[in-house]
Amino acid sequence: MGQNGNRTKKQADGLAMTAVLRLGLMRLCQRPATTAGTVSQQRLISGKTMRGGPRLVTHKPFPYREKNYTVFTAMLDKTTPRLNENSKLICVEGPIASGKTKLAKELADELEMLYVPEANMDMYYINSYQYDMRALDPQLPESCRSFDLAKFCKDPSNPLTARYQIQMYMLRYEQYIDALAHILSTGQGVVLDRCCYSDLVFMETMHKNGYISKGARSVYHELRQNTIYEILKPHLVIYLDMPVQAVKDKIKSRNIEYEVNSKVFTDEYLRDMEIFYKQHFLKEISVHAELLIYDWTAGGETEVVVEDIERIDFDAFEEDPMEKKMMDWRFPNEVEWCEARIKFTNDKPDLMNYFNVPRFDVPELMRDADSGKAFRDVWFNAPGMKYRPGYNEDMGDTGLLTKTHTNYRENKFSTCHLMDCVFTRPMLCYEKKEFEAVLKKCYKNS
Repeated sequence: MGQNGNRTKKQADGLAMTAVLRLGLMRLCQRPATTAGTVSQQRLISGKTMRGGPRLVTHKPFPYREKNYTVFTAMLDKTTPRLNENSKLICVEGPIASGKTKLAKELADELEMLYVPEANMDMYYINSYQYDMRALDPQLPESCRSFDLAKFCKDPSNPLTARYQIQMYMLRYEQYIDALAHILSTGQGVVLDRCCYSDLVFMETMHKNGYISKGARSVYHELRQNTIYEILKPHLVIYLDMPVQAVKDKIKSRNIEYEVNSKVFTDEYLRDMEIFYKQHFLKEISVHAELLIYDWTAGGETEVVVEDIERIDFDAFEEDPMEKKMMDWRFPNEVEWCEARIKFTNDKPDLMNYFNVPRFDVPELMRDADSGKAFRDVWFNAPGMKYRPGYNEDMGDTGLLTKTHTNYRENKFSTCHLMDCVFTRPMLCYEKKEFEAVLKKCYKNS
């Protein structure tokens, strides 16, 4: 009996070991073979509260603002090892005064991302030496003077409105390129307060309310068509929804003089903006990006938004190669990730040059030759504008003979030259009366 018991015990042990080996072999056989599949990011966003502390940085951020990232650099400095689950691009959208800025800042803090404020004309008018170019207005012809949000609110029918909105799209586009460069070079995610994709909402609203002509709108769409497909769409868009009356109340309560006293923000204007947001922008962007919409009439809690973000499975669409969700962020290998990084860091000037579309048929976007010359004579002789940043001795720059590197990415000088090229066509020499007649006809046909 004892021998039988020992034999039975040994048989049981042998069967158990066989079962373990069989299970291990089955799992080994079921493990998929290593293939050259698509290289993508890790997808589950998490906040500081969920992790219980700050994120551990495994790779030192690449100083893309100071150094070039070339093909040779890419051989030693790969891109995907820098990326983590929070290497995402989030855009916060909504009507005017809806609380986007506050939410975007709090999201960036909780998710340990970079907050990028909404683009504005200060990015263009305040140069690298902090000189405000709007001070030059008295010396410039009317067609070359500054125009920003405050002036639009006071005089929305000004012929410079169309140029202003195109410039806003250019600034948002440039800002978006910088956001992509930051993600790919550092691995840190970015939260944008509005983005270039939603800029179309403002153009369409202005056109519908008669502030921008049909011709100027067609130029905008041609510029957009020429540029928007060069960049990567966001991972997530958050839209803060508010009824028109609530928007008007918010505008009144934040008490910015040019907004409160403006004749622009009527019920019709704000309603049109809401329609273009919901029926055009959100509808189109949701094909690629995840979308969260909140009723923000009475505000909301950032913690709730963070929890909703943490529940999003950005990996859900990886298996289908034809799936449009997150398609822009699916690269087949490391080489293409590095090529994208080179594109948004080194090739930023080339991307901005796509705005140089030859359209000469919209007078309100043109400067005559004399005005263009007057503009250049004044603008490019202002403090800090004679030469590229770092090369203006009269502004205190030193070591001019030993400088070997020009930072083209952060060069407002180049941006000013680009906008000058876009809006000045020397071959169009309208006399003042002829210019006004053509402009009047342009608006009549819009």
